[in-house]
Amino acid sequence: MNIGIFTDTYYPQVSGVATSIKTLREQLESLGNNVYIFTTTDPKVDQNVFERNVFRFTSLPFISFTDRRIAVRGLFQAYEIAKELNLDLVHTQTEFSMGMIGKFVAKNLKIPCVHTYHTMYEDYLHYVMKGKVLRPSHVKQLSKTYCEHMAGIVAPSTRVLDTLTGYGVKEPISVIPTGVDVRKFSGPKNTKLREKYDISSKTPLMLTLSRVAYEKDIDRLIDAFPEIQKQVPGVKLMICGDGPAKDQLSQQVAQMGLTDKIIFTGEIDHDDVPAYYHMADLFVSTSISESQGLTFIEAIAAGLKVVAASGPYTDDLLDNLNIGTTFETPVQFVQEVVKYLNEPAKFNDQRFREEKIASISAENFGEQIMQFYQDSFTFFAEVQASRSRESI
Repeated sequence: MNIGIFTDTYYPQVSGVATSIKTLREQLESLGNNVYIFTTTDPKVDQNVFERNVFRFTSLPFISFTDRRIAVRGLFQAYEIAKELNLDLVHTQTEFSMGMIGKFVAKNLKIPCVHTYHTMYEDYLHYVMKGKVLRPSHVKQLSKTYCEHMAGIVAPSTRVLDTLTGYGVKEPISVIPTGVDVRKFSGPKNTKLREKYDISSKTPLMLTLSRVAYEKDIDRLIDAFPEIQKQVPGVKLMICGDGPAKDQLSQQVAQMGLTDKIIFTGEIDHDDVPAYYHMADLFVSTSISESQGLTFIEAIAAGLKVVAASGPYTDDLLDNLNIGTTFETPVQFVQEVVKYLNEPAKFNDQRFREEKIASISAENFGEQIMQFYQDSFTFFAEVQASRSRESI
C-alpha cells in the first residue's frame, strides 16, 4: 500500500506528535507498505540533504508557537507528487496547513483520507493572543468541520474520543494509543549519565520529560518537591526538555532555594531519551492536559513506575500499582511519590508490566492501524456507493 502522511510536525522537531509519526512510519514500513511524509520545511534540516520519502513544503513559524511550522504553499505541488506516487490512502496528522493539503489531495485523487486527532486544543488557547481571540466554541466548530468526510479518525485515547463525540463528530472513530519500540527503551540504569550531572548511584531521582510549557503544570511539581524532600532525604528532580515556561520555572526554583536539587537539562536529542529514563528511579507528571502521554508509556517500557495526574487516559493506563498510579490532590501526589521512592521493591510483580508492555508495543500499534485502514477503505467504498445511488 502507498500511504501519504501529511503533518506540520516531523523529525527533527521534538514533540509527542513527531515521535508518534516516526513510530507509525516505522511500523507501516515493517509491514511492507510504502510510506511518504509530506511536511513543512525546518531550519534544522539542510534542504540539500536527501531525506528518504520525505517531501517538505515552504513554511513559517506558527504565531505565538514559534517552534511549530505552518506551510504557506504547496497545494498543487503536493497533489502532483501524490498522483505520481500513486497513493492509496492519505493519513493527516494535523488540522492545519498540511492537513488541509492532505484533504485536498485525497479528494482530488478520489482516495480515502483518514486522520489522527492528536491535540486537545482547548488546553492551548492561551498561546494565541493570550486566549483573548479563540474560544472553546471555536475549537469545537473547527475540529468538527475538519473531521467531516474523513473515512476514519484515530483517537489516541478515550479522552480524545469523548471530546470529538462531544463536538458532534459523526465519522467513524477508533481508539488506538500510539505504541513505543519496547526494545529501544529496555536497558539497565545509566550510571555514566548520572556522573555527568553529578548524581550518585544512591540518590533517589525523579524524572519528568516533556515540552517545558505552561500546560504541563510543572510549577505544581516544583511546589510539591520540598515536602517530598522532607520524607525522602537526598532526593533530586530532573526536568528534561525545553519550552516557553523554562525561564519562569527556573526563577521559581531559585526563589525556593532548590537550584542544587532540581536540574534542568534543556532539550534532549531524540536518540538519547532512553538513557535519561534508565538513570531515574521514578517518572512523575503533574500535567492535567494529557490526551495520550507518550512519555508515560516510554517510562513504563524503560522499567519505571509512573505517578501522574488522574484523568481518563492515565487512570486507564496506570491501573496497577506495579506499573504506576494516579493522584487527585497535591497531598496524594506526595504520598504516592514517597511510597515508590522509599519502598522501591514493594511493587515489582513483572507479570503486570509485561502485560502492559505487550499492549503498548509499537508492533501492536502497527497492527491496529492496518486494521483501521482496512475498515476505512470499507467505509469509504460504502459512502461512494451511496453517493452514486443518490445521483441516479
